[in-house]
Amino acid sequence: MATKQLPKVGIRPTIDGRRRGVRESLEEQTMGMARRAAELISKNLKHSDGSPVECVIADTTIGGRAEGARCEEKFAREGVGVSLTVTPCWCYGTETMDYDPHRPKAIWGFNGTERPGAVYLAAILAAHAQMGLPAFGIYGKDVQDNTDTTIPEDVEQKLLQFTRSALAVARMKGQSYLSIGGTSMGIAGSIVNPNFLYEYFGMAAVAIDMCEVTRRIEENIFDQDEFAKAKKWVAETCQQGTDFNEPDMQRSDRYEQDWDFVIKMTMICRDLMKGNPILGKMGFGEEAEGHNAIAAGFQGQRQWTDYLPNADFMETMLNSSFDWNGIREPMIMATENDHLNGMSMLMGHLLTNRAQMFSDVRTYWSADTIERVTGWRPDGLAKHGLIHLINSGSTAMDATGQMTENGKPIMKQFWEIHEKEAQACLDATQFHPASTGYFRGGGYSTCFLSKGEMPLTMFRLNMIKGIGPVLQLVEGYSVDIPLEAHEIINKRTDRTWPTTWFAPRLTESGPCRDVYSVMSQWGANHGAISYGHIGSDLITLASMLRIPVAMHNICENNMFRPAVWNSFGMEKEGSDYRACAAFGPLYGN
Repeated sequence: MATKQLPKVGIRPTIDGRRRGVRESLEEQTMGMARRAAELISKNLKHSDGSPVECVIADTTIGGRAEGARCEEKFAREGVGVSLTVTPCWCYGTETMDYDPHRPKAIWGFNGTERPGAVYLAAILAAHAQMGLPAFGIYGKDVQDNTDTTIPEDVEQKLLQFTRSALAVARMKGQSYLSIGGTSMGIAGSIVNPNFLYEYFGMAAVAIDMCEVTRRIEENIFDQDEFAKAKKWVAETCQQGTDFNEPDMQRSDRYEQDWDFVIKMTMICRDLMKGNPILGKMGFGEEAEGHNAIAAGFQGQRQWTDYLPNADFMETMLNSSFDWNGIREPMIMATENDHLNGMSMLMGHLLTNRAQMFSDVRTYWSADTIERVTGWRPDGLAKHGLIHLINSGSTAMDATGQMTENGKPIMKQFWEIHEKEAQACLDATQFHPASTGYFRGGGYSTCFLSKGEMPLTMFRLNMIKGIGPVLQLVEGYSVDIPLEAHEIINKRTDRTWPTTWFAPRLTESGPCRDVYSVMSQWGANHGAISYGHIGSDLITLASMLRIPVAMHNICENNMFRPAVWNSFGMEKEGSDYRACAAFGPLYGN
């Protein structure tokens, strides 16, 4: 029920304020830059709900503070969350700049010889640095004629990279993380920190007890018609897998009852996050509102799962791009209430508009060990060894790899998914009765094997005393291995859980020099995994939030941070840490 206006991109065409010929000669060129930037952004970027990104251009060019103030008033009315200043010429720096401390900002200075756009860009970036307002500088490599109305490819790339990340910042502000339950099994990531959520993301932490789910089940506070629809869909669509529990540990007499319970859990946790107007019509006005949650986590183990069905089905369905109501935007629901992984997933979702995987970074398998155990010698992407990504019973079914583009597996944005592709994901998934050694209360765990050759990025926020949050990331690929080899390895762990075999892209040195080093230097037991190589965007987004990056395998040429980061030293990782410490969290002051 609770909604938030989607943030818009505000474009500020700044200009030389000198009239009687100077300003007048620049009006058309300056506004033309603003219109072209707006067209590029709206044509190429969408919000996570599929709607195009809207741009708001100042009513006039900005030559001084009065026009800047009128622009700011328009931005406030229109819900602008991202600021892009464009100019082909010299302007009066501190008289034309954007002073909002929480709005991500970039300046595009036209590279032309007729007017000193580069001089203004340098001056305005210096002003931002001096005032503690980090801004991104965008400047093309090649000189353009002043009549050239194209946007060079390198400028396009930076405009879109900045805007994608800045929109993610703006989307999170004012939203909530819903903690359903508390800390799971002593996992530090599920100790939800409200100060961290507010200071770095501008978000609220909302905490409720897991008994709210049982209350709503017992008091029938859910849409009865939707439950009937969902139950029919599950019976027709979801494959129940083999019960691998020992006969005396099986719950065969409770299979149907467990299905009813986990379906209701799914509906209720969604309603807790987003609200549901149907509940209001049923007389449950408070419950109908939801908690304005853009992400959530469910504690589950152990206080819940020792006597009630687990949350695996619920987490899988919410994180996937489809359910009994059809194809729709995936939600972010963290296993074991690991909010550090949940917020990582949210970052990936807002950058890509795709479903995100939640996985245990479970085991490093060297090529030698794989050959010893299975008899198969890894080759190709797997020749240096693999990381076994496997969650304790759930992850988004998009990660099966059953969607295709140009014959290759892909995790699509939901508005591009065909019904037959959603069905293929379901066909590739089995829901096994949960292992009652782990989950005494039963439930259903999601089991599939991801297809190989999908470009993936694995990343994770970690909290470090004395520093705060740090981000680590590594790009790589999912990998196909022979089914016989997979089954041998899978039987050594819980074979009812979903698996993705991951091969990081290796570098000549550093923490990504080999697969073992990636595994050994990973900062926690969980990781968020996104389709695509999005490491560059994650680095840009982290710099906006003032979160340093501790580990990555991204080429230096692809890293885009605020210009003032260059003033904190020549070594990129160290300067990132120093800049983030100096400026502090985005909403922390």
